[in-house]
Amino acid sequence: MVKQERAARTRESLVLAAAEVFAEQGFASASIAAISERAGVTSGAVQFHFDGKPALARAVEARAVRALQRIAEAEGEPERAGAPLRVLVEATYALLELLAGDAVVRAGFALGADAAHHSRVDLRGGCLQWAEELMVTADRAGLLAEGLAPQDATRVVVAFTAGLRALGAVEPEWTPRQALARIWTVVLPGIAPDETAITEQETD
Repeated sequence: MVKQERAARTRESLVLAAAEVFAEQGFASASIAAISERAGVTSGAVQFHFDGKPALARAVEARAVRALQRIAEAEGEPERAGAPLRVLVEATYALLELLAGDAVVRAGFALGADAAHHSRVDLRGGCLQWAEELMVTADRAGLLAEGLAPQDATRVVVAFTAGLRALGAVEPEWTPRQALARIWTVVLPGIAPDETAITEQETD
């Protein structure tokens, strides 16, 4: 049992270390040596637990997928079923917090866009699809502005959520949550004029 627990802790530290290195350096530049040093283990330990760098990348992506699934599950509670835009707004805050504080999620998104890594996971596509489903639901409920296509609204939301980390670098006095609240205050009235109270509560 002790040996199994130690092995589990080693795998956990390797996944976290790999996520940090992948997020910082990209898949091609990341080395087993750098990952093992970050995790505080030998390169041999990496090879023992994972069949090379691609296997480590897949483990990171699997963890990132689970983190995003938890957001979807939390926002998919039955009492929220009739408020698709509230679900979407709250999900963007949850996603931004993960991107800011969870190296595994940052690495998962980076790996999916890294040409050097042939990813089997499309986190961006999954987020886009889920957001679009919520927008379509909002449109069917008559919540969207007249003449606004759900697909167009979705792309705007995904674009500014994904771009906020870069904005934070330009405006360091803003926390990610403050930046997102300001953007929603500007954008939401154009998407759904009658739903602006959502952002008013988020900025309290």
